[in-house]
Parts: sequence; structure tokens; C-alpha cells
Amino acid sequence: MELAIHNWMRAEPIEATVKRISELGYDRLEIAGEPDAYDTDKIGKLLKDHGLGCWGSVTLMMEKRNLLAGDPEQRAISVQYVKDVVKMVHELDGQMVSVVPGTVGKLVPDARPEEEWQWAVEGMKEIYDYAEPLGIQLGIEPINRFETYFINRGDQALALAKEVGPNCGVCLDVFHMNIEEDDIYEAIRRTKGRLAGFHVADNNRMAPGMGTFNWQKIVDTLKEVGYDGALSVEFCAPVDRTPANPYPNSIDENPVGLTNEQKKFIEDHGSTSLTEEFYTRLTRESIETLRPLI
Repeated sequence: MELAIHNWMRAEPIEATVKRISELGYDRLEIAGEPDAYDTDKIGKLLKDHGLGCWGSVTLMMEKRNLLAGDPEQRAISVQYVKDVVKMVHELDGQMVSVVPGTVGKLVPDARPEEEWQWAVEGMKEIYDYAEPLGIQLGIEPINRFETYFINRGDQALALAKEVGPNCGVCLDVFHMNIEEDDIYEAIRRTKGRLAGFHVADNNRMAPGMGTFNWQKIVDTLKEVGYDGALSVEFCAPVDRTPANPYPNSIDENPVGLTNEQKKFIEDHGSTSLTEEFYTRLTRESIETLRPLI
């Protein structure tokens, strides 16, 4: 296994992110799913110059991005968006794309369950047919009920993946699993042969090592099912604006380069813009916890 980290959790130039994670000893970057924001030739060189690779990407399903939308045109635009993310990862020599089918933060369906399921299958199949020749594996990611009403558990993601195609996988996130699964270790075991990615944060969504998860047991279970991909760090520190905040100076009150869409996406995850000092601390804590285990 290798260690990767996402870069959507803090608005900063990607050069700053790459420099930090290279110095801390990460292996790969799981780049934010914003293909229009990146020149893949430049990013590829940047990663290579810092001794890093691209693991993959995660779709940022915000605004109108929704494979389950009642509007066919909106669904088509959303399918094209995910294809563009796949293309970006291919150009960066990555391996996988984690797909959240519905808009993050959208909790009210547009249609009947059977209609939305069919739209999800159709959209994912079109993306799958595009990704397969490029050698990019799709991983359908369940997220918790407070962020989506669709695909909250590994079994649901597996059911969709099996309808999409033999190489369509599942991307699990242990923070979400802790909310939705009856047994996170059995949920991992049930994805054997289909596990395409694994996102890590602690039970409180802080960095691994800052909560109560048994990381040794989690990693051992991943090894048991034959997973040899990346552990992708995806903490999302909760906001504490009270005198009880144990991490003073953690909130960046004047973030630079944070678009309204990014701000909403981070806030929809129960977080906010973090200072560079605190963000670096979380990034360091993650690798110091996980590196000895893999």
C-alpha cells in the first residue's frame, strides 16, 4: 500500500500542496476533481519533480453535478464532467476515479427510486465505457446520510458497481462507514475483489490518529482482502468557534483563492477554511499514524 492525500480540503495553490506532502513523505496525490483548473502537463511535471505520482481523483459533486437529476440535460452534463475527470487522471498517469453519483448536500430525490437507479446505471455505464480503454478504474463511493440520500453503504455501491461492469469498483471511506455500516471490517471484507480505493480520516473526521479508530485493525483487514492501492487521506476538521476549541488559530478567517462553490462544498462537509499551520499539522499527523502500519 501507498499513502496519498486529497487536495480539496484547503484552498491553496497546488504547488504548495505538492511541496508539503513531498516533504512529509507521501507517495501520491489524489487530485481534486476540477479538470478545468489544471494543466495536466504542468501538474504531471510538478509531481514528478517532487518524487510523487497521481493516485487518482475524487468527483466534486456540487452545484448542478448530479447523475440522478430529473433533467436529462443535467444528467448529460454531469456524465461529461465525470468523463473529464477520468481524462485528467489518465493524462496524469493515475489509476482510479472515485465517483459520488449524487450532489453532495442534496437530500431530496428528484424522482422515484427505480427511476434514479436506472439513471445512475445508465450514466455510470457511459462513464465506464469511456474509462475502461484508458485503464482508469471507477470506484463508487458511499457517503453518509447527512450528505446524500443515495448510496450510503458499501453493499449499495457494490450493487451499482455490479450493474455497471466487471471492473467497476467501490471506494470506501472509513469515516462514512463508521456512521452507516453495522461492522466496518465486514463491510471491507464484502468488497473483496472490487475495492478500488480507500479514504481515511478518524471517527471525528480529524486526521488519522486524532480519534478512536483502530488503524492497525483497519489496515490488517485491507491487507486480508488483498487491497494494495493507496490509503487516501481525506480529513475534514470540524469547526469549533467556542472557547473550548482545543486547536487555537485553526480557522483561516481570510482565505485566499476560495471560490463560492469551494466554500459551500467545504461547509457542506461540516468544515471551513483551515490555516496553513493547522492543515500542515493534520497532514503530518496522518502520515505519522499510517506509515508504520503499511
